[in-house]
Amino acid sequence: MSRLIFILLDGLRAAAADRHMGFMAALTEHGDAQRLTLDCALPPLSRPLYATLLTGRTPAELGIFHNGDVRPCPVPTLFHQARDAGLVTAAAAYCWFSELCNRAPFEAGRDRLTLDPSLPIGRGLFYRRDDYPDEELFADAEALRRRCSPDLLLVHSMNIDNAGHLSGGHSAAYRQAVREADGLLSRLLPLWRAAGYALCVTADHGMHADGQHDDLVEDVRRVPLWLVGDAWRTPLDALGHPPRQTDVAGLCRKVLGLEA
Repeated sequence: MSRLIFILLDGLRAAAADRHMGFMAALTEHGDAQRLTLDCALPPLSRPLYATLLTGRTPAELGIFHNGDVRPCPVPTLFHQARDAGLVTAAAAYCWFSELCNRAPFEAGRDRLTLDPSLPIGRGLFYRRDDYPDEELFADAEALRRRCSPDLLLVHSMNIDNAGHLSGGHSAAYRQAVREADGLLSRLLPLWRAAGYALCVTADHGMHADGQHDDLVEDVRRVPLWLVGDAWRTPLDALGHPPRQTDVAGLCRKVLGLEA
C-alpha cells in the first residue's frame, strides 16, 4: 500500500488545465505523472460529484442530485473505509466534505477544526467561503500533513470554481486562478512525493463561459486527471479500460490497500 494525497481542483476544465498548468505538464512530459481526461458524472454539480469521487457511484445511484442536499453520504466513502482499516485520515476542504463524510449540517464551532479519530475524516480544517484563498488552503493541507502524518489526505481548492462563477470560465480571472493553483502544486507536490505519497489530482466538473457548470457541454463535462507516482500503474492496468470518474474511488482504494 501507499499513502495518498487526493487533490481536488474544483471547477477545472480539461482544456484550461492543458493550456495553463505548465508544472503539471512538465511532470507528465517527464514521465512522473499520467495525464488522463474524464467525463464527469451527471448532474455536473459539486456536492453530487464529491460523493461520486469518494464512493465510485453516480449521483443517480446515491440519490444526491443537487447542492442543497445537506446530509451524510448514504453509502460508505473512501474515508469511512480508510478509517475502518485503521488508517489516519485528514482533509483541508470545503465544509460540504465534512457534511458528506462526518456529520451534517456543518457547525463551524464544532467542525471547522476536527480532531476526532473516530470520525471518517479524523483530522480536518474545513472552510465555508468559496473565496477562501488557495494559498491558505494548501498551507492548511501541509500543516495537517506535518502534524498528523495522514495515510489519506484530501486537499480541496475552490478558487478556480469561484473565479469561473464570478467572471466566466473563459475569463482572465479564471485562467489566472488555474495558473496560481499550478504554481502552488509546483511548490508542494515535490515535497509530498519525497515524503512517499502517491498523488491524485483531478476536478469535479469544468466551467463554461457563462460562469456555470450545469450544462451538458464539453467545457463542463471534460475534466483532467493526473496520477503521480508509480503506485498507480498496477491499479490502472488491472482496470482494463480508460478510467471513468466513477473509477477514481476504486483506484484510490487499491493504492491505499483497501478492500473493494
